[in-house]
Amino acid sequence: MIGLDDIYKVVASMFPLYVALMLGYGSVKWCHMFKPDHCNAINQLNCYFIMPFFTFDFTTRVNPYKMNFRFLAADAISKAIILVIISLWAKLTTKGNYPWSITIFSLSSLNNTLVVGVPLIGAMYGTFGENLVIQSSILQFLVWIILLLMMYEFRSANKSLDLAVTPSESATDLEENSKDETTTRPSLSTLIKIVGLKVAKNPNAYACILGLMWALISNRWDLKMPSIVQGSVLIMSRAGAGVAMFCMGLFMALQPKIIDCGVTLTAFGMLLRFVVAPAAMAVGSVMVGLRGDVLCIAIIQAALPQAIGSFVFAKEYELHTSVLSTSVIFGTIVSIPVLISYYVVLNVLNTQRIV
Repeated sequence: MIGLDDIYKVVASMFPLYVALMLGYGSVKWCHMFKPDHCNAINQLNCYFIMPFFTFDFTTRVNPYKMNFRFLAADAISKAIILVIISLWAKLTTKGNYPWSITIFSLSSLNNTLVVGVPLIGAMYGTFGENLVIQSSILQFLVWIILLLMMYEFRSANKSLDLAVTPSESATDLEENSKDETTTRPSLSTLIKIVGLKVAKNPNAYACILGLMWALISNRWDLKMPSIVQGSVLIMSRAGAGVAMFCMGLFMALQPKIIDCGVTLTAFGMLLRFVVAPAAMAVGSVMVGLRGDVLCIAIIQAALPQAIGSFVFAKEYELHTSVLSTSVIFGTIVSIPVLISYYVVLNVLNTQRIV
């Protein structure tokens, strides 16, 4: 049974993250210490120097040979369920469309696994919980983010076709012969190349892949990372969670308002993040036979707040940026009571099942 000490432990693990967030927010909103270009420089520092070491550090802690593949299968099934529902909605309803399908998938699939998930789940379930969240983050980066980028690129390709010359418009050659100009849709291989180039520009891609490679090698031959390398990684990695939340505070302060897309769309985003995503994960978990603490961890990690990267992609591709920014900001603020509620309810149900 969960006591007040357990809840305090969870709050204590999360509170420092929100202190860093408020420091970032206050430094811009109230103290006017940083201008937008300063904030951009801090974000660049975080993106290209701190977060890659943070990602690498946590990825190397996983033993790939002892991964919980049923847990990963449950995650895959939950995303498949979401994709099927989105496809049916887009095809069978009058309001369904491809741009909103992309945004709905982003809202219900990408969560803040490392910065928020690791300390939160660690406080709830210890090292075992941390390990599962890190496994989820690896799958998210190597599969779901790449799939999301392909969806964005496919939309961009369609927009380019709409702006291109249509077959009804004809061109005339030097002999005044009319000829139709046609455009061809990019192949699934062209899109993969474009997505590959974008992923290659993301330093976290190298951090995740290199971390996974080292985890494979070190656990296969029982190797230890040289202390000089480990120290070099840790000196940057230890700043990861704090600086990431500080940057989120800067981002919040630069927005015109916290709820930038209206109450209805905000509620819709929260419904997808905190209800639909964990519900789909619960179905996937039951289908593969997860039980006990693993089931609880699977559902709670699916209800983590929105990944910051989802807003970055939405801004880059100019698609529903206000919805994603509100989901990241407001979702992060309200996530503590939501996640604690999940923690309490799931553990009560788990205890009753055992009894």
